[in-house]
Amino acid sequence: MQTQRRLASIQWSFVKQGLTLAVGTVVIVLGLLWLSIYWLGSYGQAADWLFLYLGIRVPFGLDWKYLLLFFVVAIIFAGILGVISGYVVGNLLKKRLNALWEAAMNLERGTLSYRVPELGTDELGDIGWSFNRLAAKWEEQVVSLQRLSNHNAALGEQLRQAAVVEERQRLARELHDAVSQQLFAIAMTTAAIKRLMEKNPARAAQQIELVEEMASAAQTEMRALLLHLRPATLQDKSLGEAVVELLEELKQKQLLKITWELEEIDGMSSGIEDHLFRILQEALSNTLRHARADQIEVKLFTLQGQVRLRITDDGVGFDTDGEKMTSYGLVSMRERVAEVGGSLEIYSAIGKGTQLEVRIPLMEPMSYVETKAAEGSE
Repeated sequence: MQTQRRLASIQWSFVKQGLTLAVGTVVIVLGLLWLSIYWLGSYGQAADWLFLYLGIRVPFGLDWKYLLLFFVVAIIFAGILGVISGYVVGNLLKKRLNALWEAAMNLERGTLSYRVPELGTDELGDIGWSFNRLAAKWEEQVVSLQRLSNHNAALGEQLRQAAVVEERQRLARELHDAVSQQLFAIAMTTAAIKRLMEKNPARAAQQIELVEEMASAAQTEMRALLLHLRPATLQDKSLGEAVVELLEELKQKQLLKITWELEEIDGMSSGIEDHLFRILQEALSNTLRHARADQIEVKLFTLQGQVRLRITDDGVGFDTDGEKMTSYGLVSMRERVAEVGGSLEIYSAIGKGTQLEVRIPLMEPMSYVETKAAEGSE
């Protein structure tokens, strides 16, 4: 809003400058003309010579009143001309600056395909041309980033497959060393309780409490192992399917009102899907840990050539200028967004809840021929 006010004032600055320049020029010119002919004689003669010099025929005698009236009319006419010319020139400049401002705002919002219209051959036109070159290079960089993200996603899938066997072996060892032994101990203790029930009921009661403790420890261990089994990637699911599964599971385990609206988005690369899914996991984790919210709303949609993920809660909120903006979770989300050339916007205030919105441009992937042509041009 502050930038808009500055741009709007440029037009009126030109109006003031045009008025000052026009009136000042007329006053100086008339003054110089008056001084140049004043030496000819009396006041009236000087006025006669002035009107003759300007080519004005006056059908009546001149005195200082008519001369003063002429001065006033000339100044008013010059002022009107200066205001009109300043307004026109300022308005033209304002329109050209508005075109640059709109292009900068579109670039900031991630609309990388926007270009500045032709602004002429002067300095502003050169700035617009340079801005379009910058936007085109930025667009190419985003395409490269997303292509690299897709490549990384493919490599990540290969590494995941390679790690499956090792992870299974680790889980098997932990199940044997922890849960299996605890279950064996529970079985042995239960068998002992049967023998103690008649002989020593007090001792049997103590053994039952021990069984409860061992069962609780085994349950805790199993929950920890199951947490490690949660997939870190989509694993052959679409983004929408994975998000619905995640939110349904969260809805069953948490006393929260969770709603979602998910648009089917075609042509989105696997790299972007993976990043959006992990960002959603991180955002939900932050909400559950810190927000103390009653409602969570998740939206996935496209707008202006961008895929947008919006997570909103009605929690306690936080100060966006505070230390939480540099927390590990938010830093991790910003890094993931930057990897695919997107932007992350956070709207929050203490007691007003929080809204997080991720915007990632959907770029057409470059073909092999286009990639080679771009490399050859460099």
